[in-house]
Amino acid sequence: MILVKRKIYKELVAWKNNNINIKPLLVLGVRQSGKTYIINEFCQNEYQNYVYVNLLENSNIIELYNTTLSSDEKFAQLKILLNFDLEKENSILFIDEIQESEKLIAELKYFCEKHNKMRIICAGSLLGVKLKRSNSSFPVGKVKMLNMYPMDFEEFLEAMGEFLLIDAIKECYKKNKPLAISHKKALNLYRKYLVTGGMPESVNNMVATNGDYIKYDKSILQDILSSYFKDMSKYVANDSETLKIMRIYNSLPAQLANLSNKFQFSKVEKNARAREYETSLSWLEASNMVLVTRLVKIPEIPLAGYVANDVFKLYLSDVGILNSLLKLSISDILTDNISLYKGIIAENYVANQLVCNGHDLYYWHNNNSLEVDFLLYTNDGIIPVEVKVGDSTKSKSLNLFIEKFKPSYAIRISTKDFGYDQTKKIKSIPLYATFCIKNDN
Repeated sequence: MILVKRKIYKELVAWKNNNINIKPLLVLGVRQSGKTYIINEFCQNEYQNYVYVNLLENSNIIELYNTTLSSDEKFAQLKILLNFDLEKENSILFIDEIQESEKLIAELKYFCEKHNKMRIICAGSLLGVKLKRSNSSFPVGKVKMLNMYPMDFEEFLEAMGEFLLIDAIKECYKKNKPLAISHKKALNLYRKYLVTGGMPESVNNMVATNGDYIKYDKSILQDILSSYFKDMSKYVANDSETLKIMRIYNSLPAQLANLSNKFQFSKVEKNARAREYETSLSWLEASNMVLVTRLVKIPEIPLAGYVANDVFKLYLSDVGILNSLLKLSISDILTDNISLYKGIIAENYVANQLVCNGHDLYYWHNNNSLEVDFLLYTNDGIIPVEVKVGDSTKSKSLNLFIEKFKPSYAIRISTKDFGYDQTKKIKSIPLYATFCIKNDN
């Protein structure tokens, strides 16, 4: 397994060190993004006493919380079943696949209010879907929630042992100076990341082959994709909804290539209407299998206040999954021989990196179909971000946005090296350095 610590580890430590407002922790994330692995590592490293329980393997706990016993009685029984003093100093309980018990999720409020010295982390596949569709009362305000995403490009570089390159990229980003001779190496690694994406098992395999794409097992992503489709049969109303979810998901590559710059239900199924697919779309969003970016009518603060709720785009949660869905050959990805989809893949990659850094996704376009790919809400105001797939820096859309709205600066992401246009106030960032764009809000 990858030895590098994921970025979320720091957030887990911050939760541990918060001794004032102690709440149970729920970790949400797409299936196979590494939740169980990193939480298990955290619990083993940071606590003296640790118990792990998987509800898919332990029906006794599910049965316990389905009883009519009082919360106090259930808590006493839980300690017996686990043979573990949950409130002992320096102790933690990790409940995996907690979505299997709605009643236990609801009981987290009791843990927070009556036993707030205990530490408990919960995670699970499709937990987001379960929370959205739960019939039980959700403990609003009584739990802390963290989102975990697939590995970003910085974590990929760490896994590949490229620590010096990471430091150099961060330095060049900060000072707007070229990476120079190492620029080509960084771009080659970026394209390998397009192959693997950020799923830990996929990255592990690339690391195990020492970066030899010929030995890389591309069936890993195909299997993950297959497992997603199998998961679609869980927590749905009926087989009809499963079919609708699959239709939406399979339409995403075509949706991303859509010249209308928005998601269209007609591309899911001929004559389809939004009301017929709203529930299925909500399922995909709650599962973290897709990322939603919303059109902003007016690029003002706060961006969320100016969205057009019925106009949006969807990206896949992982660029490697996108390329697997597209059935692109590894050699074509590495040689940049992907024609029209080159820009679509780069845009999806950037969306993945921005979300990993805590950014909400928004975009803008005017009535003449001129579009700015992303808008970021930062301490410097609203910053436009354009994604280019080559070395060309011509951009009618970005220039128009700068002229009309006068942002503090703009960002252009492309295959070009670092730089800064003093006249237009455009910061040029290579695709591989997108992870440097932090959410400083």
